Amino acid sequence: MEKDKDPLIGSMDRRNMLKGLAGIPFLGAFAIGWWRKRRKDHYLKNVFLQELDIDSSAPEIPASPPKDRVIRLGIIGAGGRGSHLLRGAGFADPELIQRWKEASALDRGDKRYEDYLAQEDLNVELNGVCDIYDVRAEKALWASGNIKREGTDADFLPKAKRYHTYQELLAADDIDAVIIGTPDHWHAQMTIDAAKAGKHVYVEKGMTRLLDETYDMVAAVKESGICFQLGHQGRQTESYIKAKEAIDKGLLGKINLIEVCTNRNTPNGAWQYKIDEEAGPHNIDWEQFQGPYSDHPFSLERFFRWRCWWDYGTGLSGDLFTHEYDAINQIMGLGIPNSVASSGGIYFFKDGREVPDVWQVACEYPDRDLTLLYSASLASSRDRGKVIMGHDGHMELGNSLTVWPDRDSTRFKKMISQGIIDPQRPLYSYVPGKKNVDAVTSATEAYFAGRGLLYTYRGGRRVDTTHLHVKEWFDAIRTGTQPSCNIDQGFEEAITAQMALIGYRQNRVVFWDAEKQKIV
Repeated sequence: MEKDKDPLIGSMDRRNMLKGLAGIPFLGAFAIGWWRKRRKDHYLKNVFLQELDIDSSAPEIPASPPKDRVIRLGIIGAGGRGSHLLRGAGFADPELIQRWKEASALDRGDKRYEDYLAQEDLNVELNGVCDIYDVRAEKALWASGNIKREGTDADFLPKAKRYHTYQELLAADDIDAVIIGTPDHWHAQMTIDAAKAGKHVYVEKGMTRLLDETYDMVAAVKESGICFQLGHQGRQTESYIKAKEAIDKGLLGKINLIEVCTNRNTPNGAWQYKIDEEAGPHNIDWEQFQGPYSDHPFSLERFFRWRCWWDYGTGLSGDLFTHEYDAINQIMGLGIPNSVASSGGIYFFKDGREVPDVWQVACEYPDRDLTLLYSASLASSRDRGKVIMGHDGHMELGNSLTVWPDRDSTRFKKMISQGIIDPQRPLYSYVPGKKNVDAVTSATEAYFAGRGLLYTYRGGRRVDTTHLHVKEWFDAIRTGTQPSCNIDQGFEEAITAQMALIGYRQNRVVFWDAEKQKIV
C-alpha cells in the first residue's frame, strides 16, 4: 500500500505517525502542528526563497575609495535641513552635541551621540558658510571647527569663512563642492551658478520650484560635468534595497497598483515651524531671501514657514510627494508618468497658507499597466505606509518590508491549497538591523517593523541615511562616477512633481510627451 504523504510532513508516514500518537492525542496534535510549521518555514526560507535567489544577507556600507584627497566644502543655507546635511558630512553644532551627550547620560537607550561618533570620517573640510540668518550662520561656523565632534565643554575655534552672498562663496578658490539647503525657490539658480563655477552640487529636494527651471538646471549640470546629487536620502534605506531585489525576482507577480501616502498631525509636520524669538530684520537679510521671486514686506512667518506659500516652494508636491515617488522610482524604475491628475485643498490649517494640506495624486503608467496613487493629510497621524500590489502578492513597505501572498494568486494556488502558504501569514519579511530575511514574522518583529525609524541599518549597525547619501556623493566626486540620485533621476522627480502641481493648480489632467520631452 502506498504511503499517504503530506507535503508539510515530507517522507514521514502520516498514518503510522498518527497511529503511534493515538494514545496521547493532545501531544500528538501538538507534535503534528509543530512539525508542519517547521516544515513550512523550512520550505519557504530554504527552498522557495532560494529558488528565487533572494539574497538573505543585509547590505553593507560600501567601501570608500581612497580619501587621500580632502574635499573642501561650502554650505549655502544652514537651517534645519542644512544643519542635518552638515552633520552627515561630519560637522555638528557643539550645542547640539552637548544636548545629545546629556540625553544619553540620562537615558542609555538614547544612541544619537553614540551613532554620530561611529559615523565614518569622510575627510572633508568645511571652508565656507553662507546663510542670510546670522544665528544659523554662527552655528554652522562653530560646527566647521568641531572636527572631533565635541560638546560645548571642548576648546576649538571655527574654521570656515562666512560669506554674505552665495555668489561670493562660489567664487572662493578653496571650495570644491557645495551643499544647497535653501528654500526651494533658490535651488535652480544656485545650482546653475555652482555648475558654471565648477563646484560639485548636493541640493535638497524638491529639485525645482518652476517647470522651466528644470530644463535650465539639467543643461547646466550636464554641460559642466560636475557631480550632482539630489537630496533623497531614502535611496540609502535598507528595506528599499531589499524591496527592489524581491520585486525584480517576481515575488509579487504582475504589479498593477501602488499606493504611497504621507500622514502627519503636528504643527511642525504641517510646516508651522517654530519662529525664533531672537529673529528679526536686524539679523535676517530679507531682500536676499526674496530675491526676484517675491515682493512682500518683511515677515517672520514667511521666512520660517516658507513651505506654506507658492512664492518659495511647491507645498506637498516638492516636499513629501517627491520622497514617496523617488522611493518607488528607485525600486521599480517607473520614470515619468504618462499622465497625472491631482486634487485637494486647504481643509484644516486655516492659517493664511496658499498650499493644500490634503492632497491626492494619480500617476498613470499605461506602458507598465499600473497606477501610482499618492495621498496625504497634514491633520491625521494614521500611518498608511507604502503598498505595492501584484497579482500574486502585495508588499507593505516602510523602514521594514513584508510580503503577503494573495489568496487568489495563480502562482501560489497549489501551495495555498496544500497549506504550505497561508494567505493570513507573511510570505517574506525584512526587518532592518537583522542579519537575515525571514519567511515568517513574529509578533515582536511585526511591532518593530511598524515603528518609524530615523535611521537605516548596514551590517546590523544603525546609520543615518543622510550621512550615507552625502558619503555616496563624496565618493562619486573622488571616483568621477555618478551617485544614485543624479541629475537624470532628479529630472524624472522634478517633472513628475511639476505635472502634479500643474494639474492641481490648473484643475486638469496633465500629460507627458516623451518624444518632445515636454508637459502638455
